[in-house]
Amino acid sequence: MHRILFVCHGNICRSPMAEFVMKELVSQAGREDDFYIESAATSTEEIGNEVYPPARRKLAEHGIGCKGKTARQMTRRDYDRFDLLIGMDAWNIRNMTRISGGDPEGKIRMLMDFTDRSGDVADPWYTGNFEATWRDVLEGCECLLRQLK
Repeated sequence: MHRILFVCHGNICRSPMAEFVMKELVSQAGREDDFYIESAATSTEEIGNEVYPPARRKLAEHGIGCKGKTARQMTRRDYDRFDLLIGMDAWNIRNMTRISGGDPEGKIRMLMDFTDRSGDVADPWYTGNFEATWRDVLEGCECLLRQLK
């Protein structure tokens, strides 16, 4: 079983989008039994808040729901619970590594590193461009699923 934790700053935009896109792709592939997927934040700013409405709407445009998801913070224990901890940008990676107390097993990765173009997932919190975030998340998750046999 592949245990994946997607992580961003607040766990209300990018990481829940990745969580629910990946769950949808896994379901479409008939591989639900092969995966356990969650998302979390590096900060405490949004803990308990639902997915940001524009992110919810973008998922809904593609027939993907995220009802019941509320933000939670990543913990040191998550490093042991998950096989992959996938950050959305370099700042997330630094904070994830700090929270985990390091990355001795090489589990902490950037989502876009699974694609042919590395870099950050577009952050819609600052740009308002949820379409760019959708494209990055979808491409990253599709590539990740292909690589996990």
